[in-house]
Amino acid sequence: MYPKKELAQLVISACHQFNIDTVVISPGSRNAPLTIGFSNHPEIETLSVVDERCAAFFALGIAQQKQKPVAVLCTSGSALLNYYPAIAEAFYSDIPLVVISADRPKHLIDIGDGQTIRQENVFEKHILFSANLIENPKFKTRNSQLIGEALQLATSQKGPVHINVPFDEPLYETVDELKEFHFPNISMSSLDNANIDYQKLANIWNNAEKKMLVIGVNYPDAELHSLMDLYSEDDSVLIFTETTSNLYHDKAINAIDQLIFSLDDEEFTALQPDILITFGGMIVSKRIKRFLRDYQPKHHWNIDEKKATNTFFCLSEFIQTKPVDFFSKFNKIINKKESDYQPKWLKIRDYRRIKHSEYLSQIKHSDFKVFEQALHSIPNHCQLQISNSAIIRYAQLFTLKNTLSVFCNRGTSGIDGSTSTAIGAAFANEKQTVFITGDLSFFYDSNALWNTNIPDNFRIILINNSGGGIFKIIPGPSTTDALKYFETPHCLTAEHFSKMYGFEYQKAYSTNTVSEALKDFYTASNQPKILEIFTPSLENDSVLKDYFKYIK
Repeated sequence: MYPKKELAQLVISACHQFNIDTVVISPGSRNAPLTIGFSNHPEIETLSVVDERCAAFFALGIAQQKQKPVAVLCTSGSALLNYYPAIAEAFYSDIPLVVISADRPKHLIDIGDGQTIRQENVFEKHILFSANLIENPKFKTRNSQLIGEALQLATSQKGPVHINVPFDEPLYETVDELKEFHFPNISMSSLDNANIDYQKLANIWNNAEKKMLVIGVNYPDAELHSLMDLYSEDDSVLIFTETTSNLYHDKAINAIDQLIFSLDDEEFTALQPDILITFGGMIVSKRIKRFLRDYQPKHHWNIDEKKATNTFFCLSEFIQTKPVDFFSKFNKIINKKESDYQPKWLKIRDYRRIKHSEYLSQIKHSDFKVFEQALHSIPNHCQLQISNSAIIRYAQLFTLKNTLSVFCNRGTSGIDGSTSTAIGAAFANEKQTVFITGDLSFFYDSNALWNTNIPDNFRIILINNSGGGIFKIIPGPSTTDALKYFETPHCLTAEHFSKMYGFEYQKAYSTNTVSEALKDFYTASNQPKILEIFTPSLENDSVLKDYFKYIK
C-alpha cells in the first residue's frame, strides 16, 4: 500500500535511493501520504515518536551512531517548529538529519486555515539546504532536483536539511505500487590536499619549542587514535583531550581543568604554546578557552573539513581537510624535539591525579563523590552518553576507562534533548548505553521516555540535587537575590515516571547505598533501568570548590 500522490512517492523513492533506511514519524493527518508510504516500504524502518522535539533528538542520536542520514517526518503547523532545537544541534555537531515536513498548499497559507504557518525556509539560519516542493506534475523535474540536492548535501556535508512537502486533500488515497524515479547526481566539489603546503607547516613545527594539540568532540576513530601516538612520544608536544574526544593516551592531559584551574601567571606563561593545533567539535572547558585567549600561541592551526573555528581569537591557518588525512601526511615530515615541555607538565598532571584521588577518598556523599562511583562502575566497552551543564563538567575531571565511547550534545550545549539523544544512540548501537544526567535535563526532556523503542539494556543514572546546581558553581548567580530563578529548585523525583514508562527504578541517598545499587545495575533485565541518586544541594558546590584548592 503506497500513497496515490506522486509527490509523496517522489520523496519516498528519493530517500530509498539515497540510502535513508530509518524514518522517525510523529503523528498527524497532513503527513499521511508520506506516513503510509514510508511505513509500507520494505527497506525502510519506521519508528513512531509522538513528541516532535523528542523525535528529532531521538533521530539525531541514531544518526550520531550510524554516521549516516536519518529522517524525521511531521505534520504541518507548529509541529515542525519543535524540531528546531535538534536541527541546531545537528548543524553545529555535523550530524546528517533529514527533516521532512508536510505542509498546506500555498493558497491555504495566511487565510485563517487551521494548522498552518509559514514553513518554507523556516530553519534558514541553521540548515544546509531547504527544498520547498510544489504539488504539481509540471514541477516534477524541479522537485526531483531539489530533493536530490538536499539528500546529497546531508550525506556529503554532514548536517541537517529540510524538505517541505505541501499536500492538498484528499490525503489517504492509496495504490499498490511505488513508482521508480531517477534523481540526478549533483556534482559536489571534493576536498583534496593540493592547497595545503605541508612542508611550510612542517618547517614551522620543527623549529618550535612548545607545541600543543587540543582535541574536541570526535567520533571514535582507530586510525586517528593511532596517528596521535607520534605526538605522545614527542617531548615538545602536549596533548589535551576532552572527555568527548574519544582519544585515550597515557601521555595525554585528559582532565584539562584539573591541570590548569589554579595556575598563576608565571605557570600560564610557561604553558603557553608556540603552535596550537585544534580539531574536533566544540570545547567544553571554559578554562582552556580563557587560557589560550589570554596566552595566545604564535600559530593556531584548525583542521576541519567544513569550517574554520576561531575559538581562541588567534587563528592563523585553516587546514580544510579531514584530520586523518592531514596527520597521515604531516607525520611523515616532522621531527621530534628534545624538550622538558611535556615531561614537566605530565609530572604536574600526575601530582594532580594523586591529589584528586586523595580528596575523593575523604569527602562525603555529594555530586562529586557520586561521579567517582558512577564512572568507576560502568562496564568496559559501553557507550556513555552525558547530559549538559554541570554533568559534562564533572565528567571532565575524571580519567575514564579507555574502552568507553563518549558522547554529549555539545553543538549547542543545550539540555533540551539529552535523554532523547541518548535513547536514539542506544537504539542504534548494540553496546550497552549508560546515560548520566542531571535532574533539570531529565525532567525537561521527560517525554523522551514516551518511546517504545528503548532497549532493555539502557541505563540512566540520574543525579538529583533538586535544581540547577551549576548556578551555584559559576560566579554570578549566587551573588544576586534571584538565585531561585537561575537554579529552579524543585522536589520532583523520577519514581512515578519510571512506573508509567516501564523502567525498573532504584534510588540512593548515600555513598553506601549508591555502591549497593550499582552492584547489579548493569546486569541483564527485561526493562531499562533508572538509578536516581539524591545529593545535598546546599553542599555540592563547596565540595567542588574545595577540590580545586586541595589539588593545587
